[in-house]
Amino acid sequence: MSEVRSNAATVKFDHVTKRYGSFTAVNDVSLDIEAGKLVTLLGPSGCGKTTTLRMIAGLEMATEGRIMIGGKDVTCLPATDRDVSMVFQSYALFPHMTVMENVEYGLKFSGVPKKEITQKAQAGLELVGLAKFGHRLPSELSGGQQQRVAVARALVLEPQVLLFDEPLSNLDAKLRRHVREEIREIQQNLGLTVVYVTHDQEEALAVSDRIVVMNNAVIAQDGTPRDLYEAPANAFVADFIGEANIFDCEIESVSKAIATVKLGPVTLKLPSRGQTPGPAKLAARPRRIELAKAGAQNTLPGKIAKSTYVGSHAEYVVSTDKGEIFIISQDVDQIHAPEATVGVAFARSGPVLIGA
Repeated sequence: MSEVRSNAATVKFDHVTKRYGSFTAVNDVSLDIEAGKLVTLLGPSGCGKTTTLRMIAGLEMATEGRIMIGGKDVTCLPATDRDVSMVFQSYALFPHMTVMENVEYGLKFSGVPKKEITQKAQAGLELVGLAKFGHRLPSELSGGQQQRVAVARALVLEPQVLLFDEPLSNLDAKLRRHVREEIREIQQNLGLTVVYVTHDQEEALAVSDRIVVMNNAVIAQDGTPRDLYEAPANAFVADFIGEANIFDCEIESVSKAIATVKLGPVTLKLPSRGQTPGPAKLAARPRRIELAKAGAQNTLPGKIAKSTYVGSHAEYVVSTDKGEIFIISQDVDQIHAPEATVGVAFARSGPVLIGA
């Protein structure tokens, strides 16, 4: 594990709200980001994540509440007076400047002695694996290389906080995976505080120490990638972070924080997560649901509606009295055909009770 860089800073939102006239873009958000961690703001378009990022940068001003960076109140400070750097979705490279000149640009306006500017810029290009590309123009680089130039340009300023706004959205799927791994490696090696905005769930799970899921201008859930994937707080998070089957169920009883849950003919013993007897909702990932023989004990009766072989696994849509269930099976030796009758069983761990 890398050490936290000396100038990496904490970020704190204290009941922050941002309004545009009568429209509330961010509503009473409180948030703490540790120094040296990569925290992703994740959510659908219009949820408030980019506005939150821009308020950290000073590109938008909070209507209410306080924003602290490194323990300093920056709520009313303009972007130029905040020690943060942003990597934009569009890269924002100057097309007429070489790669080296692009990386040097910010240094020239930040009080760095002239003799150190080129040295720092070269070091920044080495960090992102582009040491031999300084003489090229941005148009002579691939999309992934351009993104790395934008990262280098931000890194050389040695900001307290580095911000990424949908940094991979212009790249193809294979390159996205490669560049996100590079960003994560640089962040960990340098101990940077990074706030990262994306709407891509897989990207967020892959790069983050913590994920803050936003929906309708508020935080829906805040936790580690594993927390959010395996223990979503509500139906929105369960469905947004990966795929999930959501069921209406009944909690029959709760004893020592274990709930006895009825889902049709199926009985499950699950952590109650603070819920009490009565109607409830259950989330189950497609890989945590299994196909069994028709009529098997403690299963939902069902019929295969769709069956798809995709190489590493098989995907099924099963019709049941509880609605259609999406199941991913690792068993590719025996593929169930459409119309086949089956039992639907739930893994011992994985299904979780959730809030509405």
